[in-house]
Amino acid sequence: MPSADYTTEEFCLQPRLRIAIVTETYPPEINGVAMTMGRMVAGLVARGHQVQLIRPRQEASDRPARAPGVEELLARGVRIPRYEGLRFGLPASQSLARQWTHQRPDVVHVATEGPLGWSAVSAARKLRLPVTSDFHTQFDHYSGHYGMGWLRQPVAAYLRRFHNRTARTFVPTRALAATLTEQGYERVGVISRGVDTELFHPQRRSNALRAGWGIAYDGLAVICVGRVAAEKNLPLTLAAFARIRQARPDARLIIVGDGPLREALAQRHPDHIFAGLRVGEDLATHYASADLFLFPSVTETFGNVTLEAMASGVPLVAFDYAAARELFTPEIGGLAVPFGNEAAFVDAAQALACDEPRRRRLGTGGRQRVESHSWDHIHDEFAAALASACQGGNPPPRRFLSATRQLA
Repeated sequence: MPSADYTTEEFCLQPRLRIAIVTETYPPEINGVAMTMGRMVAGLVARGHQVQLIRPRQEASDRPARAPGVEELLARGVRIPRYEGLRFGLPASQSLARQWTHQRPDVVHVATEGPLGWSAVSAARKLRLPVTSDFHTQFDHYSGHYGMGWLRQPVAAYLRRFHNRTARTFVPTRALAATLTEQGYERVGVISRGVDTELFHPQRRSNALRAGWGIAYDGLAVICVGRVAAEKNLPLTLAAFARIRQARPDARLIIVGDGPLREALAQRHPDHIFAGLRVGEDLATHYASADLFLFPSVTETFGNVTLEAMASGVPLVAFDYAAARELFTPEIGGLAVPFGNEAAFVDAAQALACDEPRRRRLGTGGRQRVESHSWDHIHDEFAAALASACQGGNPPPRRFLSATRQLA
């Protein structure tokens, strides 16, 4: 349902805007932020908006992509340590100010908080352009996983200052909005996440893939999808699966994704399947071919994999926060255990592994729940929120509305 700030008509009828979007990660890079921003840009263009996309150059040979409705500007970037294939953008306040003076956008939206993002906020404020932001990643929580716990408070202070310089900060859950507000963040709004329910579907289950994993027809495939990195809390996945194996010796663990820990974990655990990066239908088939999803991360703002697993009909065990808190209910989606209680996580994983009827009920209920979480609804909310920012935070006046869906 639309939020209380907008009528149904106003969600369908939006002014056509010129929107500058600044992000330090974007497809073909593979991560939750890149995927979300790729979807958001496509949704804005489909609604008749013109998008100027500003991102770091991903490779030396990278050139601005050309697509209807999208103009790309490439900035200089530097590789992020321990994050192979990802970069943060270097400051570009002066060049952005020149660009936006020459061709003024209606609104600037900044998706990431790196140097490029900070300079974009500065340039927009200098030109008195409305500017909004996304809170995608709890970078302050990452510091402890990389031996730099002393940085947590300075990073948290930086993030708060960054977002409080913008007219609106968008987060994916109500719980996160409340938490950030308590921490001193101002003007926080909620725009959730969607899932492609045609791509991620239980019908993609593949007995051939399961056989390739060495799993019998009635065996148990336990899956974990995400970056193979310290912040994903993978030791808890391994501990939970070890308990599962005590009760289900036929179980196999499949870890989908890549990252700095993959090679070391694969060497220490040759009995597990490290499937590497998977995308598109291949990724969807991996989801649907599993029986149980373990999601032990405690650093998510949402967790797109939660929606993808639910759409695939696969029940989860997760901590009670982010997407799990928003979406799980009794017999729907999965089991949400108290945040940070690792013993409860392991117990729940073993219990669900040994209860096939309950797994089926949770998986079926989860699929039904996310069928209403279409990207179309999320795109409508995002477009309306940006139009609101252009009007100083109020819904756009009707005289400025146009039926852009029909035009698109």
